[in-house]
Amino acid sequence: MGFSIQHLIVVLIIVILLFGTKKIKNVGADVGGWIRDFKKAMRDDTPEETVTKTEPKQVIEGEARTEREHV
Repeated sequence: MGFSIQHLIVVLIIVILLFGTKKIKNVGADVGGWIRDFKKAMRDDTPEETVTKTEPKQVIEGEARTEREHV
């Protein structure tokens, strides 16, 4: 018992009546944007050799005093 083309057309008409064509168009544009952004992120993935490493933070030597030591 599968879906025929008539069943799919009825479902499509019900979806259009419920959501309207404008919302369906917006959802389609959003999904297209997500796919485009995902593909762009996959292409822009840089290899580890080109990533610059951050320099270590400078350590200042000395003693840390608490308020109790001042009293």
